[in-house]
Amino acid sequence: MNFSLTQIPERTQKPRNAGITMVMDKGLSIREAENTAETGAEYIDIIKLGFGTSMVTPRLKDKISVYRNAGIPVYLGGTLFEAFYVRNMLDAYQSLLDDLGLRHLEISDGSIDIPSDEKCELIRRFAKNYKVLSEVGSKDTEKIIPPYKWIEMMNAEIEAGSWKVIAEARESGTVGIFRGSGEVRSGLVEEILTKISQEDIIWEAPKKAQQVWFIKLYGCNVSLGNIAPNEILALEALRIGLRGDSFTFFLDGEHPKPGRKPGDLRI
Repeated sequence: MNFSLTQIPERTQKPRNAGITMVMDKGLSIREAENTAETGAEYIDIIKLGFGTSMVTPRLKDKISVYRNAGIPVYLGGTLFEAFYVRNMLDAYQSLLDDLGLRHLEISDGSIDIPSDEKCELIRRFAKNYKVLSEVGSKDTEKIIPPYKWIEMMNAEIEAGSWKVIAEARESGTVGIFRGSGEVRSGLVEEILTKISQEDIIWEAPKKAQQVWFIKLYGCNVSLGNIAPNEILALEALRIGLRGDSFTFFLDGEHPKPGRKPGDLRI
């Protein structure tokens, strides 16, 4: 940080296990990737090359090198994993990861149905050599997963070897843990956190209002994903109470504690 202020919450430092910011690159150019890395490397914990964009990205290896040289791990979107899976090409997918020098991958079933037992076996297979992020939730707006099922799936995938489980919201923030309007399914989130540790979850929260909701209730070190490259510094300012939406969160002893429930917050 460039200067000091009192009553600024303490952020975890990289490499972080909590307070992760996962950024979605949906097709930045090399120059844009360089600018993103220059501006945000201190605050970006991992970058996802969204859905299947890596297949059509010019100079893909050069872009990955830009991020790697800035100390930012990269992984390919879960939709691409599903595309290889549904074609029975997982050996080719693993070869692709190794050719690109990637050590993280996402295992998801948001666009197709993979039986839970089989998904966990895939996690166990890849967790031997990679850091696995597994995504829970569906991209289908009509498919509503009850809270007990979210908990059951998250527990199983963590036990199978997932480094983090990602709570699905898409880049639009209108499915999974959010309603079609973008409103947080607060009861679902609260119920998940009765059984799953906050540190094991990355909440996809692409919209500012969603980010505000999580930070207000769970503090500056809640892990958030699907952040737009041009919102990295804005999110970091939001996390530490230096944006109008979060200005009062950390003043006068009102710092939300990890695991604090919504009814406990006095704002």
